[in-house]
Amino acid sequence: MNVKGYTIEPKAVLTEADLSGADLRRVDLTGANLARTNLRGTLLSGANLRGVDLREADLSGAILDGVSMGEANLSRSILRGANLTGADLQEADLHGADLRGADLTGADLSEANLREARLRAAELTEADLHEADLTGADLTGATMADGSVHE
Repeated sequence: MNVKGYTIEPKAVLTEADLSGADLRRVDLTGANLARTNLRGTLLSGANLRGVDLREADLSGAILDGVSMGEANLSRSILRGANLTGADLQEADLHGADLRGADLTGADLSEANLREARLRAAELTEADLHEADLTGADLTGATMADGSVHE
């Protein structure tokens, strides 16, 4: 598949690409390198992003509901206001990621690295945080898995 002049396929190297606003629903980018890629407002519903390198990528406002991102590297990525409803983020590295205002309702964050992540005002209702590392994470105003609001 070609989108904005880029070949979209498993293990693709798309570092620093501009895929903002693209329709990538159900795309398979398993193991791809998308470090520092612009994915603002991109539609990625149901996509397979397992093991993808998204370090420092901008996914602000992206639609990632039902996406498979297990073992993905999202360290220092920007996911402000992103929709990650029902996303599989098992064992994902979200160290230092900006998830302010993100919707993680029902997301699987088990064993994820959320050290120093910014989760201010994030929606975590019914999210699985089993064995997730939240050391130093900012959860101010976040709605937690049990429905309570973190102060």
